[in-house]
Amino acid sequence: MNELKTKAILLFFLILSINLSAAYAESLQLFTDNKVYSDGQPLLVYGKALPNDGLILRLFAPDGTIAKFDQIAADGKGEFLHVLINWPNPSTTFPYGTYTVEVISNKEIGFSQKVDVKFAPSSELVEVPIQRTVNTLVFAPLTAAVNTPIRIFVQTTSDGALVAGSPEKLLGTSHVHLPTGEVTSLALSFKTLHQGIYYADYTPTQEGTYVFHIVSFNQGTVSNGSATTVVLKQDIEGISNQILQLNSILQSTSEELDKLKNETKEFGSTLEKSQVSLIETNKNIDNSVKLISGSVKNIEEASGQFNSLFLPIVALIAVIIALQITILARRR
Repeated sequence: MNELKTKAILLFFLILSINLSAAYAESLQLFTDNKVYSDGQPLLVYGKALPNDGLILRLFAPDGTIAKFDQIAADGKGEFLHVLINWPNPSTTFPYGTYTVEVISNKEIGFSQKVDVKFAPSSELVEVPIQRTVNTLVFAPLTAAVNTPIRIFVQTTSDGALVAGSPEKLLGTSHVHLPTGEVTSLALSFKTLHQGIYYADYTPTQEGTYVFHIVSFNQGTVSNGSATTVVLKQDIEGISNQILQLNSILQSTSEELDKLKNETKEFGSTLEKSQVSLIETNKNIDNSVKLISGSVKNIEEASGQFNSLFLPIVALIAVIIALQITILARRR
């Protein structure tokens, strides 16, 4: 029985808190006198809150930072009216874009209301959409090597201004598509390099094409960006070193070929000289053979002449010897 009473009391307070929350939410109202403003115009905010409630008014720039901050109080009826800012000339601090006006109640902590306005070059009565343009740029290396860390950079802007914030919330749904078709989350990988610029280190473990899909979520607006990296067995530096080594080997080979070519030229000239000398030697031998042939002919002719002279002399000597033999025979 006591348990039923406790549950009933808790249910009663829950319903009461919901009704009170709805009532306070309806009582806290915020309006602006225009939707589009140009430089020099005042931004007038007004609305309704609890009587004599202390209110905090904040103006958020397109990058999410607070550009203006004021504290005011509602009157006895709960109404308030306040010029939050006179729009200055556009600058890096106040660029053109979509701004957010927020009112926060001090009496009821946690209750607030927001209104978006546009800061533009002209405030003419033309329909200008009050929306944020969030852009995401992703920078990743075109090539990488297996088991070598690579660094990915992400730039997120809203209406041209860099968006500040926690990378876990801003880029929490980012991921990478692996060559196998699997998807790996990058939610806890990003760190802040600068307001609106973030980076993450990733180590690929296999060859193939990796697609880094970055999702930025800022004030209800989603922006997507992607970059592709081709992972090889080794990076471009290793390939370049191999190419340089190959060029060095080719250069050495070319130098050796030049030396061989020069030596071949010298050998060719020597061979040509040898051929010339051989030809001259052959000519000399031919001349010597001709001279020897001439000498042999001369000898043959001389031998013939000698024979023609020697034979009569021999015959004469034989006749003389025969006569002497005859004379000696007669004497005896």
